[in-house]
Amino acid sequence: MAEKKPSASAKPTHTPFMQQYLRLKSDHPDKLLFYRMGDFYELFFDDAVRAAKLLDITLTTRGQTAGEPIRMAGVPYHAAEQYLARLVKMGESVAICEQVGEVTGKGPVERKVMRVVTPGTLTDTALLDVKTENRLLALSFSRGKMGMAWLSLASGDFALMDSTADKLASELERLRPAEILVADDAGLALFDQASAVVRKLPPWQFESAAAVRNLSRHFETHDLAGFGVSEGMLALGPAGALLEYVRSTQGGALPVLAGLRCESQSQYIELDAATRRNLEITETIRGESSPTLFSLLDQCATGMGSRLLRHWLHHPLRSSSKIMQRQNAIAALLATASFEPIHAALDCVADVERITARIALSSARPRDLSSLRDSLAALPALIAVLPQDDFFASLGKALSPDAQILSLLSAAIQTEPSVVLREGGVIADGYSSELDELRTIQTHGGEFLLELEARERERTGIPTLRVEYNRVAGYFIEITNSYSGAVPDDYRRRQTMKNAERYITPELKLFEDKALSAKERSLVLEKALYDDLLQRLQPYLGALRLAAQALATADVLASLADRAERGNYIAPQFVEGQLLRIEAGRHPVVEAQIDDFISNSVDFSVARKLLLITGPNMGGKSTYMRQVALIVLLAHVGSFVPVQSATIGKLDRIFTRIGASDDLAGGRSTFMVEMTETANILNNASENSLVLMDEVGRGTSTFDGLALAWSIAKALIEKNRAYTLFATHYFELTRLAQDYPVVANVHLDAVEHKDRIVFLHAVQEGPASQSYGVAVAQLAGVPKDVVRQARKKLLELESNSVQGGMQGDLFATASVMQIEPEPHPLQDALAGIDPDELTAREAHDLLYRLCALL
Repeated sequence: MAEKKPSASAKPTHTPFMQQYLRLKSDHPDKLLFYRMGDFYELFFDDAVRAAKLLDITLTTRGQTAGEPIRMAGVPYHAAEQYLARLVKMGESVAICEQVGEVTGKGPVERKVMRVVTPGTLTDTALLDVKTENRLLALSFSRGKMGMAWLSLASGDFALMDSTADKLASELERLRPAEILVADDAGLALFDQASAVVRKLPPWQFESAAAVRNLSRHFETHDLAGFGVSEGMLALGPAGALLEYVRSTQGGALPVLAGLRCESQSQYIELDAATRRNLEITETIRGESSPTLFSLLDQCATGMGSRLLRHWLHHPLRSSSKIMQRQNAIAALLATASFEPIHAALDCVADVERITARIALSSARPRDLSSLRDSLAALPALIAVLPQDDFFASLGKALSPDAQILSLLSAAIQTEPSVVLREGGVIADGYSSELDELRTIQTHGGEFLLELEARERERTGIPTLRVEYNRVAGYFIEITNSYSGAVPDDYRRRQTMKNAERYITPELKLFEDKALSAKERSLVLEKALYDDLLQRLQPYLGALRLAAQALATADVLASLADRAERGNYIAPQFVEGQLLRIEAGRHPVVEAQIDDFISNSVDFSVARKLLLITGPNMGGKSTYMRQVALIVLLAHVGSFVPVQSATIGKLDRIFTRIGASDDLAGGRSTFMVEMTETANILNNASENSLVLMDEVGRGTSTFDGLALAWSIAKALIEKNRAYTLFATHYFELTRLAQDYPVVANVHLDAVEHKDRIVFLHAVQEGPASQSYGVAVAQLAGVPKDVVRQARKKLLELESNSVQGGMQGDLFATASVMQIEPEPHPLQDALAGIDPDELTAREAHDLLYRLCALL
């Protein structure tokens, strides 16, 4: 049960300190409030209880306010980031409240919430995965339509798109947002499957007209037409809500935004949520990061490159010109063997993209700026190893930002600055004469005191005179009582000791005033200089963002070239029309894990649209199907592919129905999940789609499954006419090839020797001869007596099948099944009649109507 929290309105019952806390907390009721008190961030009341449980920190009680005990928990200021990282991973949001006023002794120190840390608005390196984009997504729904906008503070990418509400799951899987904003009147049941934090906002924040005004004001444009955005887009409301939410969490600051990008589904090959999971593009079915297509290809030297590669893999292109641009770039890298020198040069480059975002938000740390300086200094070496063509020349231009940036950073920042600004040692010597003087006082004060002591001994003739310092008396000149008669008139007594007197002179007093305040004054000045430096860098943020994009692009292309070289990949060819021909293709991920991968081909055309794949379990059917899809996906990313040759025609979508598990949270069984995915394919696949169907119908009874598999295959042939790989254990389906010329049978074979099975993994024309299910069971370790009984039963069933004339055949089921006839219209007419209720006239009229139905 939640602890009752005192109200800020009952002011007479609270101390001024507690009134301040409750007022600040009331502005952030749904967030944990980190309340700065000296060297700790303290949490109070319900926040303390919750934080103690989540972070496993001590919960205490100190005093009371308004008759209620004050529950407290705290984390050290210097270790706050690690605690924030843990909270954010748990989906929590935290308001950071800092001391902004001076200690006066009159009332509590002034405090202010400086920033709000939420899962979708992170920019700090310690809180982010270096290889994953951290996105904030806003959504709006209306009459089956969906408007969506997303923003990454760490990269400045800002985009919007209109879609349909039924694409929600696919878009969530594509974008993988860390946080979702919706109007509080939206049905949250829509997001039951979302892994992100869902935050409800007032509906007025999604108002389109206000969004257009705010966005135009931010980008300093008359309207948004220049971004390709029409004012009727539903996504405008979410885009405006995003902008204001970010402004509120960042204390009014905004990141450097790369404009407003208007996306369209026609730009990319569509992949639904099931396809992204089944192809294990960036995450395995079990939720692991490896082995995946991304983990195989990611040889990037920078986090920027890894994040861009991840984006490319989830956004395969339709535009052949853009695909060829990437292909040609990879070919140039291979021809000049420059991908290794590029990666060597990139090893010296930091995450310029995220550093730029933190500069824009004035949250960059000293090491960020020194890393940026060193990265800019490394760019000429990178430019020197780029291939000499127009594409890389454009990258080289972006990699040559204004030299003033490097000059400014080199002059302003120490070679190895302190980790945090409050420790000093950040601003370089020579940048500020005032700071240099304060540092000189601190570092060379001892030399001055020795020099003063020597001068005063000479002036006074007192050989035992000493200039010293302690925390009680400060700086002083000590003279023993035996020389008290030789003390000059300008000495002023500071302290009397048993055997000596301590004095101060005007010169020593002036030095003391400077020395005692030099450390504090230097830290204050250094912070002011650092803040000014961040402001002086603001005009260069656009150029830095372009440089970051160029760095990431060069990194990804070098990584893809490296994989092409290592894996003997080649460039696929693209043609117009309906054609998909792959010769000697290989599964890119599987072949990297085994020594002797068997390559296989696939041949689709207008005259050959569906391949029925049969063969034993573990024979390689699923691998073969995924292999085709991954090769096609890689080709549209612009990568070289693991084939001997590949020719690919027009393609719009990739669908997969491979494997299944139940959806307990959604109340769906394994078979229901399978049928839902199948329905999506049948309702959306076109003649230019690639469809993978693996063992459809296996989740129900034999006859039900067989009937469904047959009718689904028939629909794909007749209606969708998609390129289809249809794996099945229902051998009856192989007869479809007799009725449909566009259907071809292929199989993956195996051989059995002395009750042992060897899988050949080679795709061959024609249907398989048997399933080898018992042999696979033996290979899996099923007890020998069970396997023996299974073989005996199998022989018995096969014998009965032969004696019966044929195995149960789907195409013969109509003659053996009792099929209920369609009801006659007379039955329908008579069903609702009660003869006892009819009058003579009504009975007469009814008789005529019934006669008319015969």
